[in-house]
Amino acid sequence: MNPRYAAVSHRAVHRCEYCHAPEAIFNLSFEVEHVIPISRDGTDGEINLALACRSCNLHKSDHVTGIDQIGKPAVRLFHPRQDDWEEHFRVEIETGRVEGRTEIGRATVACLRINEPLQLAARRQWIRLGFYE
Repeated sequence: MNPRYAAVSHRAVHRCEYCHAPEAIFNLSFEVEHVIPISRDGTDGEINLALACRSCNLHKSDHVTGIDQIGKPAVRLFHPRQDDWEEHFRVEIETGRVEGRTEIGRATVACLRINEPLQLAARRQWIRLGFYE
């Protein structure tokens, strides 16, 4: 486990900083990921670390930009230390969809595949059970 896991997960209130999945209901800890990958000159400093569920971390990989399907072709992805989640995303409570409000939000939702069918089904259950905010 990453030695900075405790600090990063506490700061993130134990939820994925991209899709807001609640860590408490998973059977494994979320991952500490580099917002700007080391391969792209990111650092190991806490300012560059985020808590991510396995799905978001795998899909984000080393991406720092994504495609906004109704806007620009290369848009930077959401940065949990610089951006406000509520400014860039909203959750449709009935469907469980996370929708991008901005180019950054839309590009992040697309790149990280936040609305895959299994994630939507899980998110709807979390909403019904009161685990998803």
